Amino acid sequence: MKFLDQAKIYLKSGNGGPGCLSFRREKYIEYGGPNGGNGGRGGDIIFEAVNTLNTLIDFRYQQHYKAKSGVNGMGNNRTGADGEDCLIRVPVGTEIIDEDGETVLADFTEDGQRMVFLKGGDGGHGNAHYKSSTNQAPRKTTPGWPGQELTVWLRLKLIADAGLVGLPNAGKSTFLAAVSNAKPKIADYPFTTLHPNLGVVKAGDYDFVIADIPGLIEGAHEGHGLGDRFLGHVERTNVILHLIDCTQDDIVGAYHTIRTEMEKYDELLGRKEEIVVINKIDALGDDLAEDQRKMLEDAIKKPVMAMSAAAKMGTMNVLYALGKVIYREKYGEGVEEEGFEP
Repeated sequence: MKFLDQAKIYLKSGNGGPGCLSFRREKYIEYGGPNGGNGGRGGDIIFEAVNTLNTLIDFRYQQHYKAKSGVNGMGNNRTGADGEDCLIRVPVGTEIIDEDGETVLADFTEDGQRMVFLKGGDGGHGNAHYKSSTNQAPRKTTPGWPGQELTVWLRLKLIADAGLVGLPNAGKSTFLAAVSNAKPKIADYPFTTLHPNLGVVKAGDYDFVIADIPGLIEGAHEGHGLGDRFLGHVERTNVILHLIDCTQDDIVGAYHTIRTEMEKYDELLGRKEEIVVINKIDALGDDLAEDQRKMLEDAIKKPVMAMSAAAKMGTMNVLYALGKVIYREKYGEGVEEEGFEP
């Protein structure tokens, strides 16, 4: 299944059914009164979040969603049936955004969350509704009220506990493949990953979800390389895992490039707890890798871990560090630390 995290769709709720103009006509009843029924109510447009979906690919093949209109009112004071609702199921983490691309109209963050997004039009009144002591044979009816129309964007932001960020070819997909059953595409060239991947990992007694997003480049917060869409997938995470290729010339510059893009994209994203890890230490050897780690640690004034995802060196230590932060964020300081010991 292809991954799609953004789609544009057209919505229309149902029109109300028109009221009926009718009079009672029976043998031996000389002055039968009005008996035209009201029209039925139009169907609603309803969104529901489900955890069985993880992509918006279905909305590429169907962009128009319309609820049914209400049925006309009928004689003998019969009200028309209500129109059938249109239920649209979306993945958990989906935002509904106005056509301007900025205004968030709804945000679905929990499985089973449901919302009546557009209400159907009310049914029109039949002539029986207008009967009074001074007007016993009204011929007035009203049409049904029209439904609502709206064009919106659906934008999916993955629900994950940890987000993997870094420059292209930093080894993010290799790490995800090494610690989970996810099978992202892996190759030795930049931009191998073209869409986000999710993997479930286990650390001690606990498991959690990691999101691997495509590599970021300078200007990502402005949309360069689709970076603004990719950064949206780590907005909801509890912790950021920042991977840096220790074999490149300027690892300090690589770190600051990603940090700058995160902070410019969203100030809150820049303040999320971060675990910094240099990757591919097997390519340098123990001594040189340790020199790189210390140099980066001194430059950014933060602890830096070291690992090799390809050789699975130090990966479990990184997982346990992630697990401690995630469960501390979720449940507070009372988490049993021994559950995360290697």
